[in-house]
Amino acid sequence: MKHVILLVVSLSLLCVSCQTTGRSVPTLRAGAAAVDITPKIFPLHMPGLFTTRMAESAHDPLHSRALVLDDGVTTLALVVVDNIGVAQETSDEAKALASKQCGIPVEKILVASTHTHTAPESNRKTGPEPAVEYRKVLVAGIAESIVRAHAALRPASVGAAAKALPEEVSCRRWFLKPGKMPLNPFGKLDKVKMNPPSDPDVLDRPAGPTDPDITIFSVQDAKSGKPLALLANYSLHYVGYVPEKMLSADYFGEFARLMQGRVGDDSFVAMMSNGTSGDINNRDFTGKRPKRKPFEQIQIIAQKAADTAWCAHASIAAHRQDARLGMLQREVTLKRRRPTAEQIARAETILAIKDEAERKKLPHLAEEYARRALWLAKLSETVTVPVQALRIGDLAVCAMPFEAFAEIGLDIKKRSPFPRTMVIDIANAPNGYLPTPEQHKLGGYETWLGTCRVQEDASVILVNNLLEMLNDLHKVTASQRAD
Repeated sequence: MKHVILLVVSLSLLCVSCQTTGRSVPTLRAGAAAVDITPKIFPLHMPGLFTTRMAESAHDPLHSRALVLDDGVTTLALVVVDNIGVAQETSDEAKALASKQCGIPVEKILVASTHTHTAPESNRKTGPEPAVEYRKVLVAGIAESIVRAHAALRPASVGAAAKALPEEVSCRRWFLKPGKMPLNPFGKLDKVKMNPPSDPDVLDRPAGPTDPDITIFSVQDAKSGKPLALLANYSLHYVGYVPEKMLSADYFGEFARLMQGRVGDDSFVAMMSNGTSGDINNRDFTGKRPKRKPFEQIQIIAQKAADTAWCAHASIAAHRQDARLGMLQREVTLKRRRPTAEQIARAETILAIKDEAERKKLPHLAEEYARRALWLAKLSETVTVPVQALRIGDLAVCAMPFEAFAEIGLDIKKRSPFPRTMVIDIANAPNGYLPTPEQHKLGGYETWLGTCRVQEDASVILVNNLLEMLNDLHKVTASQRAD
């Protein structure tokens, strides 16, 4: 595996303050901004799921929220965008635009998507005018949020904490009781099923763990203690159940609004990023949850998440102004999964069926995955993906361009050399699901060819890269403390 380090650790050359030597304390500065990226022109296609869904209006606003940090030597930006997955081309264009306007190197900008399933597609350049115009809105909005956050830089202090909210995260992959597993789109039997029916006669046990923690990063004005921003991270997929034909930022946007209201300051910027939630959702598989009206469950989750984040914030003993910054980015080349000759032949046979009665005999989604198999066969044999590791004082942040399984995030957190680590999914590009090799053996939606598009040990490769990067960042931390 080849990788290229695009950005070496950025660190301050100044030592920790020491009155006996006369060395000065590096002053951390921070700025935050939220830019409305709600489209004005409709209808717009909402990607995700397996049906064509068109939005005709917005239920609640979409935003690009940015946090910029500067320790006097290093400046970096973290951006959270209300989108299912901002395409890498679109993200790169927005980064370049922001860099040109405020000088932050593109390698020091992280652009993550919330993964709401009720937002427009991000990279349409031809076709329906509303979609083409929205891409322009998205690029400009992401860039503007970074530029405005940079312009708002002021002396700041930071702190991090975590608190569990376990009851709202459920593994959506289940082992079923004997004889209950349907055929998958390839005509085979998996060992686990995503989102099975909430039926005790069908369900056996979940196939993986959950990560219950909401991890937060808090930013305050260094002099007054006034809250400036809060970045939260929760390993939970979107909630859904939005009114039909409407856009929504899902619980991510509602969390931001609730936190801003609790602080009581319109300039305060709260953002909720998507953790490792590729196999996690908010479904109650016991079947005991009462029926909800549209948007109600989103409000419930957002309120619980806001309560948990608020309690986590209260547990921070002290915010620090001497936090050093560092950031590494690597481009990691992975092999694409390729359909076999047999799979290609089967896909062509399926798509050639014209008789409606014969088509109805096919397994669920067989035609969709036949198209995906033929699409994958035409792509290059490898794909290069960006991964990032950030150090903000004693907090580490990892960013992956995948929907990683919860156990991957748990593994990174456990093995990280930092006291606290946040893992952000769907960052800088969307590249599909990222199961572990062990989960690949179980099958299921997230492992299917066309849903997972990279080699089966890709999670091992990416985790090893991120841990190497974290260890490099931590060595710098240790050397600074020794000074």
